[in-house]
Amino acid sequence: MRAFVKPAPLFPSAAASLAGSSPRAANDVSSAGPAGLARRAHSRRIIAVGGGKGGIGKSMVSANLGVALAQAGHKVLLVDADLGGANLHTCLGVGPPEATLSDFLRRGKANLEEVMVSTGVPGLSLIAGAQDSLDAANLKYAQKQKLLRTLLSQTTADYLILDLGAGTSFNTLDFFLIADHGLLVVLPEPTSVENAYRFVKAAFFRKLQQTEARYGIQELVEGALSTREGGLRTLHDVVAQVRRKAPSDAERLERELAAFRVRLVVNQARTDADEKVGAAMVSAWKKFFGIDMDDLGALRYDDEAWRAVRKRKPVLIERPDAPVAQGLQRIAARLLTLDGLSPESAIP
Repeated sequence: MRAFVKPAPLFPSAAASLAGSSPRAANDVSSAGPAGLARRAHSRRIIAVGGGKGGIGKSMVSANLGVALAQAGHKVLLVDADLGGANLHTCLGVGPPEATLSDFLRRGKANLEEVMVSTGVPGLSLIAGAQDSLDAANLKYAQKQKLLRTLLSQTTADYLILDLGAGTSFNTLDFFLIADHGLLVVLPEPTSVENAYRFVKAAFFRKLQQTEARYGIQELVEGALSTREGGLRTLHDVVAQVRRKAPSDAERLERELAAFRVRLVVNQARTDADEKVGAAMVSAWKKFFGIDMDDLGALRYDDEAWRAVRKRKPVLIERPDAPVAQGLQRIAARLLTLDGLSPESAIP
């Protein structure tokens, strides 16, 4: 990898559009994880990058956000959580690592630090995904719980970025839901948009399952979500149904579910209309499901992106002046602003 290149400033104006979203304090209690996981305080932030289908650029976004945040002066740990198709190390120009998540999960490594590798970018480390087992994508429950607990307790990095596999398996959804920022990458194409909506609905219902288990209101929620005639679908419908029978539970349920907020990244936008896909999805999701969603912005289609991938280098390192690199910097700036950090002051 060639010499470290100082990036252009992260744009504070780009983050202003999200000023209405109040950032959580650095030591706030984390979002509820899967059933059985206690709520934990943590000082660093978790970003999960997911998507409804493969080949939409999740790993490219994950790798370059890691670079952008590291270049802004933060310690960043990238975790390749695409357990069935790990390739994040290739995007970073790192050779096949000798130690991966498999060593942590199946071979008795005591902590994640033992399987971390350097990326060549100051402040940015990597944990490569499992590559040596046909059943790597099918974690057992105890293995998933171990990994989730370890990720939630990590204190070695300011930002932990999880590059998730495609689809809506429970493993993928559970990793997405532990994040402070759940980023959903989507292409401006009908099939990708449809799969993105499917992913968000699956993540919301998984969140609902986890929440109802803690409050003991499974029967009420299952009745509200029934597919039978008259079944209820929106957040407001679910809460209203629960409120009729358990008002205090409804208030807690509403608070927790209102915190479910996906952040969209539109990749490979070729036209001005493509750049508006994110805003249209936010509006439609709010109208039909009653839940807020954030549009973090669009990344323009840029030949420099695939050229960098072919060279096995992040585009922010290979061509920091390229339009797609600047778009990634703007998204990083928005995330920093959501966390109450100044993009400009963080740059060394």
